[in-house]
Amino acid sequence: MRSELFGTLSDTDELLSSDVHRWTLERDGVRVRVLTYGGIVQSVETPDRTGARADVVLGFADLDGYLRHTGPYFGALVGRYANRIAQGRFTLDGHTYPLARNNGPNALHGGERGFDRHVWAAEQAGPYAVRLSRVSPDGEEGFPGRLEVSATYALEAGGALSITYEAVTDAPTVVNLTNHTYWNLGGTDGKAGSAAGHAVRIDGGRVTMADGDLVPTGELLDVTGTRFDFRAPRTAGSGYDHNYVLDKGVTARAVEVAGLHDPVSGRTLGVATTEPGLQLYTADHFDAALPFEPGAGIALETQHFPDSPNRPEFPSTVLRPGEVFRSRTVYTFGTDA
Repeated sequence: MRSELFGTLSDTDELLSSDVHRWTLERDGVRVRVLTYGGIVQSVETPDRTGARADVVLGFADLDGYLRHTGPYFGALVGRYANRIAQGRFTLDGHTYPLARNNGPNALHGGERGFDRHVWAAEQAGPYAVRLSRVSPDGEEGFPGRLEVSATYALEAGGALSITYEAVTDAPTVVNLTNHTYWNLGGTDGKAGSAAGHAVRIDGGRVTMADGDLVPTGELLDVTGTRFDFRAPRTAGSGYDHNYVLDKGVTARAVEVAGLHDPVSGRTLGVATTEPGLQLYTADHFDAALPFEPGAGIALETQHFPDSPNRPEFPSTVLRPGEVFRSRTVYTFGTDA
């Protein structure tokens, strides 16, 4: 494991440091690079069926790329609340909290400056692990409570990448964290073709139906006989930005719930999580300003459901003083031969 200077933010109000470092983890044929800016997974190098290793995530070679292209959240750690909160507000214990509205009328992925746009403190957490941490002050982007949060990135035996999140608060708040990596198992190495030919599997029999602003309506659609059914692996194509209700629900340990397969390279990806939901996003909204074409990657964002703070029927995202928020997701890499 090693750490190196990756870049420097020229205009920042960070209390810790404006320097951005890159941590490299390597084990059992897998190499992962993580940035202290935004907790970004910059690269994941894995072998194909012939043993040739290539980067399988969308990212940039320098810090400037991430500063210029913040909207797609490339590889980022997303919070304080991943996904959307309707109308940029929620009520907790009788008090209504207005949030930054950065997605039409709604709050998205933590607001104007969410966790993805801060420099995190970093420390080695074992021979193959780095722990990132920061304090989100009370009122940041409108969210209540001083939140102490950490994310530990580790390479497990066999080269699986785990991300373990923990948080505590001094006042009632809501928390929903995810990683926003885009996967292209064909290999990117600075550029990428389409990931539309990847086979997708998701162990979710329902999706949270959404309105035109991608906010849940409250309806849970049975995927049987619809284009949303990925319970048996099939090609994803395009047109997906939907939250799946995972059949397993919330679990204490990470359970495998999804997978990708690239038939050309033979690479496979398995996703295990403690979370009850997973957002499938096929990146159809990439525009001409990006060096990647629409559909160049597929995001599988493990999470609680969008707009849960306003939907008491959804699994709760409330965190109270004295409680510990814990969430864990594991990405397993392999080949079909």
